[in-house]
Amino acid sequence: MYNVKIVETKQEHDDAFAVRKKVFVEEQGVPLHLECDAEDATATHFIMYDDDEPVGAARLRSVENNTAKIERVCILQSQRGKKLGALIMKEMEKYAISIPKETLKLHAQSHAIPFYEKLGYAVTSPEFMDAGIPHRAMEKKI
Repeated sequence: MYNVKIVETKQEHDDAFAVRKKVFVEEQGVPLHLECDAEDATATHFIMYDDDEPVGAARLRSVENNTAKIERVCILQSQRGKKLGALIMKEMEKYAISIPKETLKLHAQSHAIPFYEKLGYAVTSPEFMDAGIPHRAMEKKI
């Protein structure tokens, strides 16, 4: 049974960072100093568990009065294709509405644009490089 929650404990924090490290650093080759940045200290972190196993993570930051930015969305390779990315995104959107925000922004890896478009996000920028990976900015009104 999959469960998404806001990180509250040190163990949940460690679990979220372990998933991020596995996906972004080990799988995609992002340098650790770029993956873990100063924004981690003030972001709201989310962790997804399959029973007790951490399988997904993400973070959300307030960037302007009515806007939040979704970042570091990741699902372990062994768990992809199960609509878990959509599940963690929906939970972050619910939280963003509750704090309250009106707009969500994100920087999508270019290969993931169709995934975010299915969730209602629209591309708002030309392609750019981030950590050696092509990205495009996207946005959604909530």
